[in-house]
Amino acid sequence: MNVIQPNWPAPANIHGFTTTRLGGVSEAPYDSFNLGDHVGDSEAHVSQNRQLLAECFNLPSSPIWLRQIHSPVCVKANASHLHNEADGSYSRTPGEVCAVLTADCLPILICNKQGSEVAALHGGWRGLFAGIIANALTMLDSSPEELLVWLGPAIGPNAFEVGPEVRDNFISLIPTLAEAFKPGNGDRWYGDIYGIARQQCQALGITAIYGGNYCTVSTPDLFYSYRRDGTTGRMASLIWMT
Repeated sequence: MNVIQPNWPAPANIHGFTTTRLGGVSEAPYDSFNLGDHVGDSEAHVSQNRQLLAECFNLPSSPIWLRQIHSPVCVKANASHLHNEADGSYSRTPGEVCAVLTADCLPILICNKQGSEVAALHGGWRGLFAGIIANALTMLDSSPEELLVWLGPAIGPNAFEVGPEVRDNFISLIPTLAEAFKPGNGDRWYGDIYGIARQQCQALGITAIYGGNYCTVSTPDLFYSYRRDGTTGRMASLIWMT
């Protein structure tokens, strides 16, 4: 089964990856390893794909799947928060699996250098603007200098066209985020969601930032993309400790 492994110097007890669209049982347009249960795919196929995920990667427990709503909410990755409305989860307990689903939005995996806490965040532009990274850091015990961040596969800077209000909103937060946008068609702009997240991490004191070199939209053989296809599946980004 094809997955994207983080290129970061995480401790040996930290395990994480992002799935691709390859290796499952779902039929078009969800072909084939769709893990999203909210996109119109067969419930049986999603369930079978999630079982394959658990078996192929020897997951220590069932992932804590969230009901993602483009919010800054980050919750503890335990069964009491399963299917809660949230866009991130964190854990300091070995064996708890944090998980987020994406198909253009930015999956963000976080661990500390000691290997004692992890988090997974769903970073759409709304969640990033609302402060999901900053909110997640308030849930973690580690200082920003102790954290490693990996930016998983997301929409690339040549495909993420947004209106001027989106650019204006981000510049109101951090003026140098103007660097993350370049002119698009008419009054629209192309946004670099990786650049936005990097600058937000840096503003919070995080310096160990990795990843950010994929484009889901332009890689249809490997990734789902909502912007490209509309009706489509979802990849999962997971992280846990042993």
